[in-house]
Amino acid sequence: MAETRGGCCPPMDLFRSEAMQLVQIIIPIESAHLTVSYLGELGLLQFKDLNSEKSPFQRTYATQIKKCGEMARKLRFFKDQMLKAGLTPSIKSTRVDNDIDNLEVKLGELEAELVEMNANGEKLQRNYSELVEYKLVLQKAGEFFSSVLSSATAQQREMESQQTGEESIETPLLEQEKFTDQSKQIKLGFIAGLVPREKSMAFERILFRATRGNVFLKQAEVEEPVIDPVSGVKIEKNVFVIFYSGERAKNKILKICEVFGANRYPFTEDLGKQAQSITEVSGKISELKTTLDSGMLHRGNLLQTIGEQFEQWNLLVKKEKSIYHTLNMLSLDVTKKCLVGEGWSPVFATKQIQDALQRAAVDSNSQVGAILQVLHTKESPPTYFRTNKFTTAFQEIVDAYGVAKYQEANPGVFTVVTFPFLFAVMFGDWGHGICLLLATLFYIIREKKLSGQKLGDIMEMTFGGRYVILMMSLFSIYTGLIYNEFFSVPFELFGRSAYACRDLSCRDSTTIGLIKVRDTYPFGVDPAWHGTRSELPFLNSLKMKMSILIGVSQMNLGILLSYFNATFFRNSVNIWFQFVPQMIFLNSLFGYLSLLIIVKWYSGSQADLYHVMIYMFLSPTDELGENQLFPGQKTAQLVLLLLALVSVPWMLFPKPFLLKKQHENRHQGESYALLQSTDDSLQSETNHDSHGHGHEEFEFSEVFVHQLIHTIEFVLGAVSNTASYLRLWALSLAHSELSSVFYEKVLMLAYGYNNIMILIVGIIVFVFATIGVLLVMETLSAFLHALRLHWVEFQNKFYEGDGYKFLPFAFALLQDEEE
Repeated sequence: MAETRGGCCPPMDLFRSEAMQLVQIIIPIESAHLTVSYLGELGLLQFKDLNSEKSPFQRTYATQIKKCGEMARKLRFFKDQMLKAGLTPSIKSTRVDNDIDNLEVKLGELEAELVEMNANGEKLQRNYSELVEYKLVLQKAGEFFSSVLSSATAQQREMESQQTGEESIETPLLEQEKFTDQSKQIKLGFIAGLVPREKSMAFERILFRATRGNVFLKQAEVEEPVIDPVSGVKIEKNVFVIFYSGERAKNKILKICEVFGANRYPFTEDLGKQAQSITEVSGKISELKTTLDSGMLHRGNLLQTIGEQFEQWNLLVKKEKSIYHTLNMLSLDVTKKCLVGEGWSPVFATKQIQDALQRAAVDSNSQVGAILQVLHTKESPPTYFRTNKFTTAFQEIVDAYGVAKYQEANPGVFTVVTFPFLFAVMFGDWGHGICLLLATLFYIIREKKLSGQKLGDIMEMTFGGRYVILMMSLFSIYTGLIYNEFFSVPFELFGRSAYACRDLSCRDSTTIGLIKVRDTYPFGVDPAWHGTRSELPFLNSLKMKMSILIGVSQMNLGILLSYFNATFFRNSVNIWFQFVPQMIFLNSLFGYLSLLIIVKWYSGSQADLYHVMIYMFLSPTDELGENQLFPGQKTAQLVLLLLALVSVPWMLFPKPFLLKKQHENRHQGESYALLQSTDDSLQSETNHDSHGHGHEEFEFSEVFVHQLIHTIEFVLGAVSNTASYLRLWALSLAHSELSSVFYEKVLMLAYGYNNIMILIVGIIVFVFATIGVLLVMETLSAFLHALRLHWVEFQNKFYEGDGYKFLPFAFALLQDEEE
């Protein structure tokens, strides 16, 4: 175990989790912050919360956490501003002041400066947008007024020219009427402004209805979108001029303009004043543009300066916040001069933790160093496996089912090999395996670059499991060579076929037409089997029996691991009344079936194994006849059947009674037990419901029912789990047939037309079908089935999976945290 290993960092051992210990640390208050900081850098201590009964606001360092939260808010504000400006925080390391108080002051000053710059910029931008709109109104409305004035002048000249001609009898009357109308004319008012183009039609309709048609509206489109002064968004607008008569109509028009977000601007009829206004507004626009550009440049420089140090500031604030969160988990000593903390750490890390405590005491100029002592507890420690980038993904497959109990046998060791192997049995095609391998090598070669980037959900998941996919692809190439399939096409890679046709028609008949002319094909399936009528029956028989052999082997491995668990935890009851009867039951039936399969292969017998296994139960005393594979088979079957029947009560009855007896012996004479010590430093209370309850009442009925359920589950599971392994055969067959269909019915069919266009279309369809169905959907399907075989059929034989992970306080984990 870890205690006997040499050096500070023992080699990785995945079979059992690292030996853990509960430690107590007493830290002087003046060096507490630095001590926790150094422990965070080390990342090998999981603190327990000794103040769980207190709310976050009642804890000692609530004020400091609030201060860190405020700094984090300011940093998020800076990040939003940088993203809006199109800047990204620099990842290059620059020297940063580690004093959190100085950083707090600096962040406050930067925020105030940036807020003021934003407010001034928004105000200037609004004024600029208003002036731009005002200029447009002056130009468009001015054009309208000048065009109307020129048309009115032309009309007046026409009328005067008509009056100089011959006068008729009606002329004096018309002149008199004209003078009368001029005295009764009413002065019209007008309003000019801009309205969003998408609202212009509704604006016109509402105006017409509200004033009963007593207005005249003239609109002109603005060619380019303009920035709205209120919303700050670029939108398309129309310049409008509304002519009205009377104050009531004016009030209605003003209210409608407010509702539709139409900005109004002052306008004069005098053409001279219009030209003067346009000149003044153009001058102001150029001045404001210069001011805005200089302001944006200054703001950009400020954000650039912030961006250069943003990541360091962000990490520093995160570290400070995590340190104070951890300090809040420690309890304050009665003297209020020390903090007392408890936590789990690996045994091998004791020396490193002591070095960190000593270094913190020296660096903080503390007169008293921190004290580390190991506590004895009945609480179950957390589970800690030290994995590398290769084994992490495999361990996560196991942890998704359940975290291993402390130091129980870890299926992750075997999963590294068995998981990709079972996948490959269902995915056996070395052409598809090479495609998977090439895709995985892309991730592995670009590993360093991709690990520092933000990937999508699917890409990140695929990248995280790149080594799992690598193993899956290598095993798929291996099983593909055994099946002799390259995109469903067989090759004579390891020599020539052992068979030849007896006559020209044998390929269309059965394998009876094939005669053996050479030695057996050295590796995998002989290519001569492919394309014959008996290919499917032959491969079905081969893969079905192979699936049973693999399944029984893996289930035996699972039961064997339960023996190693029982031996490790010194549980002799589980060895004699769980491991032994389970091994006997499984192998009396399905171990015997596996033996018959091997004997039949070896001897070339024509015995019907279905008949043998069925009548082993229905008529165990009948003669086997032509189904006999070896001498004494009938007697052996009777013995095995008897052993299987005996093993069921062997599993069910003794264990509950033995557990009851053990419980009584353990607690005999404890009616007058000594008072427990109340010294907090020598005792640790458990925080987990399932641990540390040494004096619970023993409920015999509950234990017996649990054992009954466990026995029934195993007996029925032995049958159903063995049948479940037949999915290896079914998915392998499906993959092979799909591949064959795509090859023959798409690629070869297109090739048979002798048309280059049809061939190109056929190749495209074949490539997309192969990638979409076989390399994506079939990969996912085989992956999920292999996952099920490990979680249900393999791990339920020995794996409890009711532990909890070791989650140390570590700064390295802060890099991956999302805000």
